[in-house]
Amino acid sequence: MQLNDFPITGKWPAKHPERIQLYSLGTPNGVKASIALEEMGLPYEAHKVDFATQDQLTPEFLSLNPNNKIPAMIDPVGADGQAVAVWESGAILIYLAEKSGKLLPSSGAARYQVLQWLMWQMGGLGPMMGQVGFFHKYAGSAYEDKRPLQRYVDESRRLLSVLDRHLQGREWMVEDTYSIADIAIFPWVRNFIDWYAAGDLVGYADFKHVQRVLDVFLAREAVQKGLAVPA
Repeated sequence: MQLNDFPITGKWPAKHPERIQLYSLGTPNGVKASIALEEMGLPYEAHKVDFATQDQLTPEFLSLNPNNKIPAMIDPVGADGQAVAVWESGAILIYLAEKSGKLLPSSGAARYQVLQWLMWQMGGLGPMMGQVGFFHKYAGSAYEDKRPLQRYVDESRRLLSVLDRHLQGREWMVEDTYSIADIAIFPWVRNFIDWYAAGDLVGYADFKHVQRVLDVFLAREAVQKGLAVPA
């Protein structure tokens, strides 16, 4: 397939069809892709998928990602010269790392350590923190029964404890080398503290190592650029 064969390009035309086409929004999952693209130096073009107008439910977007979630992307030049579509933020991180040869070891124990922490974020940290956001900041905050919120608060605190212990004496998640595991994890911690304003619920002040690494992560130039995409 070629880029123009994808129906989504009818709604979001490519001004630079030779570049990776990113369809995203500035959520903690969405910015994983843009941060990775900035860190890896891969040329890309970003298209805003606006939740306010339910862009994610349009036939054009669903033709690319039937799960109606961001981010999603099309690489017009895949390994076999054909355009490749990828969705799910973790899959996108792995794809981009393998395409660029950066931020994911090609073999050995370190590769699987990066992947296990990536899966830990995808299956645990992100979903639990997202539930806290729903029950603390969004529609769920109106529920009189606070047991669901407390369940997710408790689990988020447990996961932050796991992360904090792991980071003790470490610069980054795996072998003191920055990787896609860090790109997966720390946008969610930032969102949890800043956007959800849930730090006090979990006693975030207790997690000194998480705070330290988050500060270093956010100071990276590529991270700052990626957090602002799409404009």
